[in-house]
This record gives sequence, structure tokens and C-alpha cells, in this order.
Amino acid sequence: MKPKKTLSNWLTTRYQLIIRNEENFAEKTSLGFTYSKVILFSVILFTGLFVMSLFMAKTILAKWFDPKHEQMVLNQQLLDLGNKVDSLAIEIEQKEQFIANFQRVLSGDTSNVNDPAKIKGDDQVLTKPANLNATASDSSFRKEFEKSDLSLITLANVKYRDLQETFFYSPISGFVSDPYNVAKGHMGVDVVAKANEPVKCIADGTVVFSSWTQDSGYVIMIQHRGNLISAYKHNAQLMKKVGTFVNGGEIISIVGNSGELTNGPHLHFELWYNGNSLNPEEFVTF
Repeated sequence: MKPKKTLSNWLTTRYQLIIRNEENFAEKTSLGFTYSKVILFSVILFTGLFVMSLFMAKTILAKWFDPKHEQMVLNQQLLDLGNKVDSLAIEIEQKEQFIANFQRVLSGDTSNVNDPAKIKGDDQVLTKPANLNATASDSSFRKEFEKSDLSLITLANVKYRDLQETFFYSPISGFVSDPYNVAKGHMGVDVVAKANEPVKCIADGTVVFSSWTQDSGYVIMIQHRGNLISAYKHNAQLMKKVGTFVNGGEIISIVGNSGELTNGPHLHFELWYNGNSLNPEEFVTF
């Protein structure tokens, strides 16, 4: 009577698989194995295939096998659209603020112009100066005075004299290639400088415009005290955003050649006072 084989004997019994040539029965190769090795190899192979399939189902094949993948993609698209809408809303608000400030400057209204000296850190706490209410007689006198020739003399000798007594930083060092010429419609000066030269703010002020325009490329405009606005055009890069307070001599952009109305790297610089253009060379040394 043969002894009964146990599970341990069945797993550990060695077997040999021999591969022979069908024509002459010559032995080609042989492989020794036990059932325990076969079971172990099968478990490892199955585990490896399972882990690889799970990984592919969560990555490469997720859009076919993962039901949550499509919802995640839609949520990300909604998040991106929300960010774009927020950016557009902020940009529209900044442009509306710039237009409102520019209209007040052109009309000579300073009652709502913020005092940059009151700005504190990142909070940008702005305080309004006290309103100066003119009487009816003052308004009548002003209208009659503005119609006379004396108003131009006073503007040049008194108001502009106040600007000439103010120290302005040079926005950039270079030579003027195209001077100020109102007759030709050139309301500023073109200053040729080295490539990648930093452009500096001429005086303390608040950025009221910082964006791209088709004609002038990257443009930044800064509102200073006394209804004075400085404009810097054809920049390669803008360093400040709308609403930012900048100090005199602080870098605000990089000189460039952007926009359609340019034929080489340079800075087009303009000065506007109470809605009137000024010759920058009378106030700033390049």
C-alpha cells in the first residue's frame, strides 16, 4: 500500500519538463520545477499585472475607465474660466478707474484726486484732500480770465514755473532722436538708449495706466501732484500695475521697441499738465 501524499510533499516534489525534437527525439532543453514555485510565480505575475492595470486606469486610461475623470476635467475648466472672468473684471475696473482719473485731469477737477503721499504699504490707504468750493464770482472771473491772452502768460510764467522749480529724475540716459514738436503732432520726445535699459519714474506718483496699445506698444502712465501726468511708451516690459504708488527714480519699465509707431528701440516720453502737453526737455535732462 502506497503512502498517502501530503500537501507539503505535493508542493515540494520536483518535476522536470523536457522538450525534445519531434523527428529524432533529441533533447533540446529541460526545466525543473515544483508546484510551489509555479504557484509563487503565478501570484507574483498576477499581482504585477493588477498593480500595472490599476496605475494605467488612474492615469493613461482614466478617461475611459475612471467615471470621476470627466467630472474632474469639467471642474478644472470651470475653475480656469472663473479665474479668467475675475481677471477680466479686474482689468475692466482698472481701465474704468484710469478713464475717470484722466477725465478729471483733463477737466481740471482735482477734488477727487488721491494724495499719493497718504499711501501706506500694500493696503494703499488713500485719503482725499479737502474740497475747495469756488464761489459764483470766482467762477465768473475765471471764465473771463481764461478767454483773455493774460491766461496764457500766467500759465507759462506761474504754473509752469512751479514745475520748473520741482526736481525731476531723468527717466533714461540717452540722446534725443526726435524732439518735441506740436506742429508735427509729436507730443513728446524720443530718447534712444541701450537695449534692456531700465526706465525710471520722474517723480512720486500713482500708476493710472499700465497696458498694451497697438500703436505705442507697452505704455505706462503715472499721475503726479499738481495734475501732472508722465507717459512712457514703446517699452519692452512693464514693471508696475495700475494703482501702484511709485517713488521718483524707481524703475517702472524696460526700454523697448513695441507697438506699430516705432522704428527702433527707444523711449517715447510725454509730459501733460492740466490737459496740455509740455516739452519734456524744459523740465527733464536726458
